[in-house]
Amino acid sequence: MSPPPRALPKSVLARGLMLLDAFRQADTELTLAELCARTGLPKATAHRLVAELVAWGGLDRGENRYRLSMKLFELGQCVPHRRDLREAALPYLEDLYEATHENVHIAVQDEVRTLFLEKVTGHRSTRTLARVGTKMPAHCTATGKVFLALGSPVYFRQAVAAGLGRTTPRTIVMPGILRKELARVVERGYGTNLEEAELGIVAVAAPVFDRRRRMIAAISIAGSSCRLDLERLAPAVRTAALALSRELARDRSIVRE
Repeated sequence: MSPPPRALPKSVLARGLMLLDAFRQADTELTLAELCARTGLPKATAHRLVAELVAWGGLDRGENRYRLSMKLFELGQCVPHRRDLREAALPYLEDLYEATHENVHIAVQDEVRTLFLEKVTGHRSTRTLARVGTKMPAHCTATGKVFLALGSPVYFRQAVAAGLGRTTPRTIVMPGILRKELARVVERGYGTNLEEAELGIVAVAAPVFDRRRRMIAAISIAGSSCRLDLERLAPAVRTAALALSRELARDRSIVRE
């Protein structure tokens, strides 16, 4: 027996937001039929709302396909907390990149996922799935393990309840094993990802704190498992995270209450 269809919101605004929310990380473009399938909106309603979103600038229209517009990216840059944090972190990310020429990120917690807020990379860096705006499960990423290990116990329970999905054969999917891994993160002061999110890619991450010693982000280096020595890089990542934490502690305007 198939589950009953979900109730559609009554307001036009909510239905329009459903269309924007239908886009996933891997999507570049979607057809009207795909938007209808993902939202449950009638074709006529979706067609009308998509046209209004195109006129407003939230969607760009190609040949029978739609994609998210740069206007949404520009609006995202206006979020004060994350914009200020990204700008404060950028010099430290660039220093780490110059030392490694691999992918350097700053990420923040997003429910039971890790959201990559900024990325510094180059033509010599190993290509990875993570890019600015990408959200990945916390349990299989170095930054996510930092959030799980140093965050509230409630956060760990929420991640387990959401399901520890297997992304690669090396993903930790047993809560007990993950708990032991997180204990090592607390002991060492940094988290690692050993091809758990993407085969051939490893990463190391360290926490960033605000002036009240609240963890607000994590800095990471990610790259080829054949090239990166995580134990050697861990002190550099921890030093960058500590330096950024000190800057945030000095300047109250960077991260608002």
